[in-house]
Amino acid sequence: MWPSAATPLLPLLFLAALPAGVLAGDVLETTGFSQCVSDPQVQVTAFNVQYNKNTRNLVFDLAGTSKVAQKVTAELVVSAYGKQIYTRSFDPCSLGLSEICPVPAGTFSTNGELPIPSQYASEIPAIAFSVPDLAGNVKMELKNSDGQAVGCIESTVGNGSTLQMPVISYVAGGIALAALVFSGIASIAAGGHPGASTASPTFGEVVGHFQGVAMTGMLSVNYPQVYRSFTTNFAFSTGLISWGGLQNSIDSFRKHTGGNLTDDNYPYLKNQATLVYNDGTTNTSSSSSSSFLRRGLDSALHLAARQSVHVNDNGTSTSIGSGSSSSSSSSGTTKQSHLVSGIEGYAEALSIPQANTFMTILLVWAIIVAAIIVGILLFKVILEAWGLCGKLPKSLESWRKRYWWRMAKAIVNLILILYGAWTLWSIYQFTAGDSWAAQVLAGVTWGVFTLTLAFFTWRIWRKAQYFKKLEGDTSGLYEDKETWVKYSLFYDNFQKKYWLFFVPVIVYMFARGCVIAGANGHGTVQVGGQLIVEAVFLILLLWTRPYQRKSGKWINIVIHVVRVVSVACILVFVEELGIAQTTQTIVGVILIVVQAVLTVVLAILIAVNALITCIKENPHRRARKEAEKANMNRDFDNLTPLDPRNSMLMEPMAQHDTSYKPGFETSYKPSFVPSPVFGDGKGRYDPVPAREGTPASSVRKSRFDEHANLVSGAASMGMRDRSTSQRGMSPPRQQPRLPDVDFGYVDRR
Repeated sequence: MWPSAATPLLPLLFLAALPAGVLAGDVLETTGFSQCVSDPQVQVTAFNVQYNKNTRNLVFDLAGTSKVAQKVTAELVVSAYGKQIYTRSFDPCSLGLSEICPVPAGTFSTNGELPIPSQYASEIPAIAFSVPDLAGNVKMELKNSDGQAVGCIESTVGNGSTLQMPVISYVAGGIALAALVFSGIASIAAGGHPGASTASPTFGEVVGHFQGVAMTGMLSVNYPQVYRSFTTNFAFSTGLISWGGLQNSIDSFRKHTGGNLTDDNYPYLKNQATLVYNDGTTNTSSSSSSSFLRRGLDSALHLAARQSVHVNDNGTSTSIGSGSSSSSSSSGTTKQSHLVSGIEGYAEALSIPQANTFMTILLVWAIIVAAIIVGILLFKVILEAWGLCGKLPKSLESWRKRYWWRMAKAIVNLILILYGAWTLWSIYQFTAGDSWAAQVLAGVTWGVFTLTLAFFTWRIWRKAQYFKKLEGDTSGLYEDKETWVKYSLFYDNFQKKYWLFFVPVIVYMFARGCVIAGANGHGTVQVGGQLIVEAVFLILLLWTRPYQRKSGKWINIVIHVVRVVSVACILVFVEELGIAQTTQTIVGVILIVVQAVLTVVLAILIAVNALITCIKENPHRRARKEAEKANMNRDFDNLTPLDPRNSMLMEPMAQHDTSYKPGFETSYKPSFVPSPVFGDGKGRYDPVPAREGTPASSVRKSRFDEHANLVSGAASMGMRDRSTSQRGMSPPRQQPRLPDVDFGYVDRR
């Protein structure tokens, strides 16, 4: 008995540990409804039920139409996480509901307040009122006197607590902003030093992780509502931002360019639609705790102003209300069912019409680009003012001169980060969009972005080939400052031998976007294709480990391991496999915990890197100082004989000739050392060895004679020159001669 009774509560126990606030109080309420039979005789048009734990009262609103007058009985089935926990059949007449006893032909409506017996109220676990995104379901089937189903409605039960919380999006956005600021500070501190990599996690890595979480929520599978709500918090990383004014402008643009706004516009999603997913669960587009609480207060005020139906525990009626029309029901009762799945369900859960998705990301990108341009120009003005008042640091001086290129580099970096999401939304616009102008913009912008990345790839490859031809390798990409400043955003964190690894990264982002958008509506194909893409890239990452820093290697490996595990777990949600809803919910909670923990770890690492940067000496500055010192020492070591410093630095040198007898040596003290035609790089000459069979004395004598001849010849040449000049005759053309070097030979015999 215990295992079967405890199984439905396992998801509740897991979900209770999640950080979701309870703003709606001890209230359970249905959120929208859907018809569960085709062509019903009794069609429900409004349905809303609220249960208050403290008062144990069930407040309901019901309205609809009937083709014929007939007496019906209702069968109520309540489920939690796929398990039936409560079933009851009742006759509306026994409860005193005269409005539907019998159901009249035409329209009808009824409402009231029913106290729930204590034996039934005690069966509802207290955790059900606090668990986020409660996967509860209530189904009411109407049967005629013959037992045939003449009407059926199904609705999701929620408690107002959800993981689709703005605060989670703000925290995630703050983490991404902190990574961006840290990367900018590290870049300025490096001062454009060639080869300087950024400590992980970088801004691109953080946003890439958020995009991975968001894209896993776009697949066409039966997600638990709690996981679907969690993934929508990271939609901003793909460019989807729910902004009412922006959506209304896009609706107007689509209306004038061939769009169909009948049931695909912002007001419809915000106020009239109830999203119904493939598994029968529902979700309103404004599914926040505050809106739930507001609806509860509105309903309570409305019910206080009308008569109520009071039913004793034995089921006998004590008073009957007169009822009201469907227009007087709470805001949740007039919404229409809107069947969604996959990308459409993900976007419309944010109150973004599926046909508006590409235009949303396009306008958000344009706003960010405008902010980048304004911010850089403002910083340029500040630097100019600083330069007039005082001397700028060397790092900022370089930034000041290259601000136009910095602006272009920032925009290209934004294109690189959003390329995968841009591919996804462009392909989705081609397949599901209705505005010809939006489709043209999608094709043109995606083509421009692709050509931009292809151009930079070509330029980097050409530079690499140039350096390889000039120096024998591609180290110039990291050592040449001009090349580094222009193109390093693509390969700055990769090792020199893996400078081209950014190409597989771009291909990976492109393939992931194509699989998700191209196979939309086919969950099995999406999961299988994405699993292959993620696994291949992880294998490539483990094989090469291309990052310069160890932190970059392991952080990126962990991020991609989490992605592969996440996609593998999504196989549990594929409808064809028929996995139990309880198991699906547990797996969904595990995914939430793993992805949330990784997000927290990235935030901690960003804070640690910022702290290290503040208290530790800048390694790039230290490297520059060491390089300058090494260059200075190398200058002293590489002095040439013609260097003007040579006369001061050279010391008298002596050379020993091993071919001579011991004790014989040559010494010279030149005031000027000629170019080393026959000597080495430091002006030293090896003595000419003696020929075989020639006595050493004759060698010394011949050398003394040669020296004497040179000296006398030089003296007589000078005398001839002076005598010639004194007679007014032009001096003869002089021939090249050896410099006057005093070779002193000492005979110590």
